[in-house]
Parts: sequence; C-alpha cells; structure tokens
Amino acid sequence: MASTKRLTQNDIAQLAGVSQATVSLVLNGTPDSRNRIPTETRERVEKAIRDTGYVADPVARRMVKGLNRILGVFTYEPAFPSGQADFFTPFLFGIEEAAQDKGYDLLLLTGASKERKIFGENARLRLADGCLVLGRKFDNTELARLVAGDFPFVAVGRRDDAGGPVPYVGGDYAPATAALVERARSLGHHRLAYVGLNEGAESTVDRWYGLSRSVGEGELVASIFDVGRPAGETLDILTAAGATCLFFTELADAIRVEQAARERGLSVPDDLSIVVLGNHIRADEPGRRFTSFAIPREAMARAATEMLVRRVEHDAPVEQLLLPCEPLEGDTLGAPSSNTKKTP
Repeated sequence: MASTKRLTQNDIAQLAGVSQATVSLVLNGTPDSRNRIPTETRERVEKAIRDTGYVADPVARRMVKGLNRILGVFTYEPAFPSGQADFFTPFLFGIEEAAQDKGYDLLLLTGASKERKIFGENARLRLADGCLVLGRKFDNTELARLVAGDFPFVAVGRRDDAGGPVPYVGGDYAPATAALVERARSLGHHRLAYVGLNEGAESTVDRWYGLSRSVGEGELVASIFDVGRPAGETLDILTAAGATCLFFTELADAIRVEQAARERGLSVPDDLSIVVLGNHIRADEPGRRFTSFAIPREAMARAATEMLVRRVEHDAPVEQLLLPCEPLEGDTLGAPSSNTKKTP
C-alpha cells in the first residue's frame, strides 16, 4: 500500500545531509541568498526534492511569504494549436473566468521538456499556489505523488484513487450514456452496437459502464474495442450483426462510418441510427447534427478552479464532484426501419 506520510522540509534535509534552514533557503530564499549556498549543497537539496516529488507545504508558505495568487494549469497534451481546440478551449475559458473572479493569475505549465511531466527536472510547480491538471489520460505515478504530497491540486475529469482520493470535477458520463441507450430502446432499437475502448481513461470506462449496464440480455449484438479499423470494415461487422443503432465514443469514427453508410445507400437515421457519446465543438458536419450529450466543459473548469482556491486558501478537504451531461437531440437517432438494408 502506498504511504500517505506527508514529506516535510526536515525529511528533505535528512536525505540531503543539510539543515532544515538550508532546505528552506533553497525553496524560499531570494536568488542572491540561494547563490550563496555552495553549488554542491544546493544540487543535493534539489536532487532530493526531485527524487521525492516534494512540494512545499502551502500553510508554511503562507506563513512565510503569503500567497503568490497564481494558479498553475498543467496539461498532458498540448493545449495549443487548434488541433486540440475542441477539447481544451472550453476548459481554458472556464478556468480563466473563475480565476479572474477569484483574483488569481494563471501560469500554464508544460513540463519544460518534450515529455510532459509535472515532476520533471525543470518543473516550476512551486511558482504557483496550487495547480489544475488537465488531460484525457493522466500519468498515474505522478498523480500518486500529488496525492501523497501537500501541494494543492484539482483534476479536471474524474480520476480513480491514486494511493488516496483524488480531488476532481468531472462529467457524469455513465448516466448520460445510459439515458441515450434508454432513448434508443424506447424508439424500438433492440440490436445495439458499441464502437470505442472499454478500458483506459476513466471517461472512457464510464461511457462503457453506462452502456453495458443499460442494455438488456442479447441487445448488444456487436462491440468493437480495437478502434481505428477502416470505416468500411467496421460497417461490415456492425451490419452483419444486424445492429440498428450504433454508439461511438469518438466523433471521428462516427463521421467515417456515417459517410461509408451513405456511400452504400444506407440512410441515417432511416436505415441506421448513430449516437456519439459526448459532444465536441466540431461535432457536426454541414447538414448533420449527431445525437449526443453535452459535456459541461466550461462549468467543470469553473468548478474545479473554485475548488482549487478553497484548497489553497482554506486547506479544504478533498472534494469530488460530477456534473450532469444534458442530452442533445441531433438528427441521427430515429425509429428502426422494418426493412433495414444490409451491405452485400
């Protein structure tokens, strides 16, 4: 079991073979005062900090020099350029709005290397009073180090325990997925198919859980977990299974299969219904709006930022919050046709 003992400056001092005052000076002193420490001594202290993942106790920092009123934002994937805009932009809007309202500046942390790491050699985490962590998938080792430390952080997106509970604000994907399944069943769909992963990131697992717990016995006639196969091959498998409603976790896969269906003379939703489990800003082709649910990205980011400020200013206990995802009607889900066409 992972230790939950909080590291202190005394622990770092013992590891580095120096006094606690020297560690404090390395962490909190001015550049001139730090430079007066022998290089070899400073490097030993810095190495102990890197090796342990130690971050300064926020209470002690407030007592010594007060808050910087800076919140860090760390992303495991690039927030820019525009290729990721559909994922990150709403989060950044929400974070900026809440930070400004609370009187904090923002510091975008990238890990300062090609391999993004919160605890990399050049990490500047301690410049901020606390940190928001964004990403489709987290580094679980780093997450465990954050949980075991004293540095305030909040994850945007639900996260499993990492040696202890993780503070987070996420979307409630499982019931939102279940609601779409029930909607399809109410329209008469009883031969359903799923295209997407069933393991990995918590958001993916939640979608699969919401779908698998909602289908009746024998209703899930096909599941394709190895995403990325050609659209035509995917369509062959699904239609051969007699599926009338297809659920996709990735918009791009849904777009490709919908196009392949049209090329074969299948009409969506008259001959085949398609549902995307979570909306994207770029979720629609011209003339096409996929049935889905709305992920409250801005609201998640605002709530996560407010939660982080509570942890920074009041040492608030770990909170975990899931926000509801509202259904989006779209035009790709309809009643199944009695004479659904099959591919040759």
